[in-house]
Amino acid sequence: MASEAENLKSFEVQAGYCRAMDAPVTNRIVEALPAALDRSTETGRTVLDWPGEPVADALVLRLVGGLHALHALHRAGADADLSRVFAGETTDPAAIADVLRATLARHDAAIRPWLDGPPQTNEVGRSAGLMTGLLHIAARYGPRVELLEIGSSAGLNLMIGHYGFDLGGTPVGPADAALRLTPDWRGPPPPAVPIAVERVRGVDIAPVDLSDERQARRLQAYVWVEATDRQERLARAIDLVRAHGVDLVQGDAADWVEARLAEPQEAGVTRVLMHSVVWQYLPPATRARIGDAMAAAGARATAERPLGWVMMEPNRDLHRHEVRVRGWPGDTPMELVALTHAHGAWVEGLSPPYETRDYVMRRGAYEADTGTA
Repeated sequence: MASEAENLKSFEVQAGYCRAMDAPVTNRIVEALPAALDRSTETGRTVLDWPGEPVADALVLRLVGGLHALHALHRAGADADLSRVFAGETTDPAAIADVLRATLARHDAAIRPWLDGPPQTNEVGRSAGLMTGLLHIAARYGPRVELLEIGSSAGLNLMIGHYGFDLGGTPVGPADAALRLTPDWRGPPPPAVPIAVERVRGVDIAPVDLSDERQARRLQAYVWVEATDRQERLARAIDLVRAHGVDLVQGDAADWVEARLAEPQEAGVTRVLMHSVVWQYLPPATRARIGDAMAAAGARATAERPLGWVMMEPNRDLHRHEVRVRGWPGDTPMELVALTHAHGAWVEGLSPPYETRDYVMRRGAYEADTGTA
């Protein structure tokens, strides 16, 4: 259990991410929140006495999501002070803290439930990082892939085969895609190889049903107020999910991965486990089971029926996300092939030889090693 000081320190960590991702309004809100929190509200007491690990649990983002859910007040102009904070007009930290303190008191009952579950941003732009990793897998084993995603949330990244990409001049996906992702590219481009996404399935402990308008609005509330490009991208992706549907089920990640890896695999198709910003939310025992299941399936993999693992997970120390890949058959450990902005604004391809240590979210207090070989 973290102390009150450790829980408040997590706001500094998140503020660093906001600055790195050029989110000045959200950064000011995050920086002002510690001064606005006290024990007069249930929300304040819950945050200050948070029983888990606040960074890994994304405590700050849970609270910010609740505040953004009040964005309707901003749009309607029903709360002039809050509107000025959301609009970026109020910039004085003390004034922002005063507004947030009043907001927390006035809307305590509405905000408190947002702390009960992790944020489900399901950022569409992360598909650019995932596709970068998938191209490395396709370069090794061939173009045909079957994708298994854990932590799918609303399933927006399950639509990866429907999106178009420009990755450092490397075109990927349908030429007539309704949604194209063109991140700023740094470094060498990914392998320019064909890829064919033949089947995509996902699991989430609490899937978001986008046919329910209320759930769709909740998903949209996690998008930061100044990120208008993300808001537009999310709206398009929601339309695509509603038009095409996704194969997304509710369940435990380890149970589901074990069951999917035990299924027959078509010859000539690489089965790939993929995930983005989910590893930190899984209990250590679940991570260990998934790692063991992948290692066992990797030992069975053949040139006709390969296995891959593509992850895009945060490096909390460096305020960036890392794209790592592992493939079987083969003895090469997990490789770091790219760095990326958390929301896909940029991707930086790396050059071989690639770093081969296992993924660690943060060294020291917030370490989350995969435990895989």
